[in-house]
Amino acid sequence: MNPRIFFWSVTSALAGFLFGFDTVVISGAEQTIQALWGLGAGLHGIAMASALYGTVIGSLVGGWPTDRFGRKPTLLFIGVLYLVGAIWSALAGDVYSFIIARVLGGLGIGISTIAAPLYISEIAPPDKRGLLAGMFQFNIVFGILVAFLSNALLAGTGENAWRWMLGVAAVPSLIYAICCLALPESPRWLLSRANRRAEGIAVLQLIEPAATPAAIAVKADEIIAAAAPRPGAGAFWTRELRVPILLAFLIAFFNQLSGINAILYFAPRIFELTGLGGKAALLQSVGIGITNLIFTFVGLGLIDRLGRRTLLYIGSFGYIFSLGLASWAFFTEHYSIVPACIFAFIAAHAIGQGAVIWVFISEIFPSRHRAEGQALGSFTHWIFAALLTTFFPGMVSAFAPGYVFLFFCLMMVLQLIWVRTMVPETKGRTLEEIQRQLGLA
Repeated sequence: MNPRIFFWSVTSALAGFLFGFDTVVISGAEQTIQALWGLGAGLHGIAMASALYGTVIGSLVGGWPTDRFGRKPTLLFIGVLYLVGAIWSALAGDVYSFIIARVLGGLGIGISTIAAPLYISEIAPPDKRGLLAGMFQFNIVFGILVAFLSNALLAGTGENAWRWMLGVAAVPSLIYAICCLALPESPRWLLSRANRRAEGIAVLQLIEPAATPAAIAVKADEIIAAAAPRPGAGAFWTRELRVPILLAFLIAFFNQLSGINAILYFAPRIFELTGLGGKAALLQSVGIGITNLIFTFVGLGLIDRLGRRTLLYIGSFGYIFSLGLASWAFFTEHYSIVPACIFAFIAAHAIGQGAVIWVFISEIFPSRHRAEGQALGSFTHWIFAALLTTFFPGMVSAFAPGYVFLFFCLMMVLQLIWVRTMVPETKGRTLEEIQRQLGLA
């Protein structure tokens, strides 16, 4: 693999580390924050989901700066948002200031789920695109693990432990922002959006140093031709794009209807429902992070070999088994197996949806609509994540946990049917070939 591409991919994927860390770090502080400010269930849910609402906004608008100003400036801006959000949330003096700070960090998360996978997919060779774009997901789960470990280490540092839990994210945010300065702009953006052919060809030559100037010129022409609108086309919400639009919406919809974000956010609380003490529940949450990381490695090792569709099959069966068994365990009070069910659920997610979602969405749209398509998938993902996180505490209070897990299980049965009937395979093809495969060129 070209070491330049690997370095650029790792750097841009570091946005995923900040995404994962910021998303889950709140799990160690949520009960302290509720007690500190005397929050009722409604305001507590809003405070916990505030980053997610920022993420929804970021995913809704993030396609615009990604297309207008370029992939690189947008990635750099994400680092600034993370940095400000981390410092502000750690210093917040009341719940409303805290909510604003979390929304800012959430904006960075939402935009990162558009710009980072899109950037990597546009610089990666076809046979390594799944692995390289999947590094965004690896960094998400690595950030989740570090957040769980950080929370466990800082839990005993006094009454301001929660502030340290949230504020420590400022360090990787600064490192990431500095690293972004070394990134080149995406050649596909330079060629198809900015009309800067010479700069685009120069970056393509860095990506494929062994290629002749003539071959690079042909590649540039192919990218420009694929990005040109077809006669009668142009707008995003058209019949022409109905297939990738539906695919992006449904993969993001099912990702959240598995319950993944609700379980990650409230892992300590779920484990406490089984009778574990607070400290033991927090340590079990670290086990979730480790499981997620290990099986993300497995998923990334398989995504370019078995393909995206096969991994979604594997993940769907794993979801159904683990969620169904967890539901049964709560109904029959066999609480001892719940942690194992949760770990199996995390493993299924890491191999399936977790490894595939950001890669798949970044592949299925033509160049002229890739940022908009990534924004659609990201927005769908985060609006359902925000809604589930807001209402999950109420769901667990209003319904027995067994019914909650059964609902998620049934949603995954629907995902399995969707994978069987609608999902195409995209492994090993160039972005332009996938465009032709879906009838978009």
